[in-house]
Amino acid sequence: MPRYVSSDEAVDILATSTRVLVIGCSGGGKTTFAAKIAACLNLEFQSLDRDVRWLPGWVERDRAEQRETIKHLALRERWVMDGSGASSFDLRLPRTELIFWVRVPRRVALLGLFKRVFRYYGSVRPEMADGCPEPLPDREFLSYIWNFEKRYAPLFIKRIDQYGPEIPVVVFRSHYEMDAIVKSLTERG
Repeated sequence: MPRYVSSDEAVDILATSTRVLVIGCSGGGKTTFAAKIAACLNLEFQSLDRDVRWLPGWVERDRAEQRETIKHLALRERWVMDGSGASSFDLRLPRTELIFWVRVPRRVALLGLFKRVFRYYGSVRPEMADGCPEPLPDREFLSYIWNFEKRYAPLFIKRIDQYGPEIPVVVFRSHYEMDAIVKSLTERG
């Protein structure tokens, strides 16, 4: 079982953390949260979508090349990494000091996705690779979000137990909880 900690404990852990992983369902706000945390802590922001997975034109980078890139990113000393691919937890978790797991209800994730599409449709959002304009979501992507908790949460738990059982994990069920962490960090200065 992952080592769950409270948000209050997380703020104290963040005071000495230099490598933080943010995982969760698309549309849940994990990328926005990860970027804010990175800015507050003056850590490098790494996005698996932008820095690893996608090439211009929504061409997916070769899996072996993705793993090699993730390996090099994880070896850096100071980062906040945004990305949920459990297949690379073996590379990332041994270097991670704290995990934030965004587990908002599916309606919140879907609403977040639609807000993102409304804001960025046809243009490249800041956290995405160059040449990958925001598309309309297809049935496969909507299904991914709809079934995320059932399909991926058990895998996340298994991989955390396997590769980082001692790593503190904070679970967010709302944007309010994420905002409270950012506010605490901002107030600490």
